[in-house]
Amino acid sequence: MVTTGCLKTLDFMTSPINFRRSVAAPFRLRTSLLLHVKNKLSSNLSHYSSLSSPLCSLSENSTTDCSVNGIGVAGSKVSDGKLLQVVLVSPQIPGNTGCIARSCAASGVGLHLVEPLGFEIDDTKLKRAGLDYWPYVVVKVHSSWADFRDYFKQQNGEKRLLAFTKRGTNIHYEFSYKGGDWLVFGSETTGLPPEALHDCKTEPLGGGTLKIPMVETYVRCLNLSVSVGIGLYEASRQLNYEQLQSDTRTCNDTQQLSFTEDVFA
Repeated sequence: MVTTGCLKTLDFMTSPINFRRSVAAPFRLRTSLLLHVKNKLSSNLSHYSSLSSPLCSLSENSTTDCSVNGIGVAGSKVSDGKLLQVVLVSPQIPGNTGCIARSCAASGVGLHLVEPLGFEIDDTKLKRAGLDYWPYVVVKVHSSWADFRDYFKQQNGEKRLLAFTKRGTNIHYEFSYKGGDWLVFGSETTGLPPEALHDCKTEPLGGGTLKIPMVETYVRCLNLSVSVGIGLYEASRQLNYEQLQSDTRTCNDTQQLSFTEDVFA
């Protein structure tokens, strides 16, 4: 140890770092820290179970919200006033979908889930990944791609489907996005099904296929929630984040987020 004034630094030439575990003084968590973590987890789990505007599947003609164990809202309002939409086709990992729902809440866009899903709607991991944001995400579940296609055709205004895939023909940041774009992402294990790719490639429904550049020598693909975040925020940036100003909807005017600190989880 070298001391210079009040500043102490390590002399790495004479004081090598020892990574071996000390037997005489094993690491112990303080009891107060354990109690703090326990109370924090209990509080969060209690909050998840008490949320009341959950994720569910409604028909296109429905205008009401419903409850399924406290994780989100759904209805025909999912597409109302939304500049952008995110569509997940057969997602398999609940934690990914939860993180994506959180991103949708933060960016003011709608979220669509196309069955079959690799998890139950009330999956604990799904709720935990979405944290306290589920009441602020508008979600609709579709029973199949054909069901989603019919729903998409019935939506008013200019719209197009954009598929994100490793084999896309356009780089995601070179593409020009516009209001009414639906960003479509496939399963973590199998990607997009052929019928979805076909609809996204061809008119009148499709607007093209996009890819996110990466070094494929070492990595097969990006995590689904990461890919959605990259694509969604590039589209939002090009639209000057207009959806953040236009999205004034709240699931419950009296319900507010109660945070005392930022949570980066």
